[in-house]
Amino acid sequence: MKPKNTYPLQLTVLVMALLFVLQSCGNEIPGSWKNDEIKTGKRDDFHKLNEQLFKALKNKDIVEAKSMMSKELVEGTYSTSRAVDLIGNYLTDNKYNLLDEYYVVNKYKDFDTIKAKNTGVNSYDLYYPATAREMYFAFYVPESGNNRYIITTVYAKYSYGWKVSTLEVSPYTVNGKTAPELFKLAKEQFDKKYIINARNNMALAVTCLKPTSIWQYPEEGEIIDFNGKVITEAKEKCKFPIMINLPTRPMVLQVYTKENAEGTFPMVYYMTHINIKDTNEVKQENIQIKKILSKALPGIDKDNKYVYYEAFNRFPNSSVSVDRFYMVDKFK
Repeated sequence: MKPKNTYPLQLTVLVMALLFVLQSCGNEIPGSWKNDEIKTGKRDDFHKLNEQLFKALKNKDIVEAKSMMSKELVEGTYSTSRAVDLIGNYLTDNKYNLLDEYYVVNKYKDFDTIKAKNTGVNSYDLYYPATAREMYFAFYVPESGNNRYIITTVYAKYSYGWKVSTLEVSPYTVNGKTAPELFKLAKEQFDKKYIINARNNMALAVTCLKPTSIWQYPEEGEIIDFNGKVITEAKEKCKFPIMINLPTRPMVLQVYTKENAEGTFPMVYYMTHINIKDTNEVKQENIQIKKILSKALPGIDKDNKYVYYEAFNRFPNSSVSVDRFYMVDKFK
């Protein structure tokens, strides 16, 4: 008689045993609890931990911050000093409030997920390494500003206590919009043939697509695919340099973006044959350029609070300083 293949049965028993070990090594039943779902006492304890950590970060107290981190985080490739300095600056510049928090009892070892419990354009899932059975996630965002960075703190319950296992800061919104909101706006602009606006907003969407390494929007794949489509369309429909049909023969080299305190907006780079020291003449030429540019690049003067212009007399060079003249249009 041919012997039976017992491998699938053995594998099943092994998996069940692993799950049993994970589930039996703590009193909590596997699951995730968000915000008000977390028991009050436990939630208060986590908030005290974060207050202590943020105080250390704000004071640039590396010794105190390290004392709250896991051995793996401190001894790994993570640059603690840089993180403390960078996040400390953000905490000093703005008041940060809690956006969302999660307490998790992991079901699986090494890797687990938290699926979105809310609906809407900004729903997100979390895909993370399960470094311990019990973990706590907290996401903080600044109280004000359009270009906002999110601070992520993740704690894990090790044999030596609750310690920070992840500490990150990344872009969350640009121009007051998240990646899915910028994606939605870019699609509307694309349909209107505002290709440059769509291209710029998709670039911004990609910038804030991962507010933290474990964060994933359901539309992430669509955003990446649409960004590629818009880039291709922009290369075909907006060919630079653009020669402006004026007696002074200005030439638009490219449209990039510029950030100010209110957000990120288009910056038009162009070369002029008028001496930029003659600022009155450059301004007069700029008025005519804008009239033609709004037709050559439809939408450049739409959906933007500001449009910046940078004029120069010769091509910018990384090794040689080039004189420039800046101008800006502000729209309501």
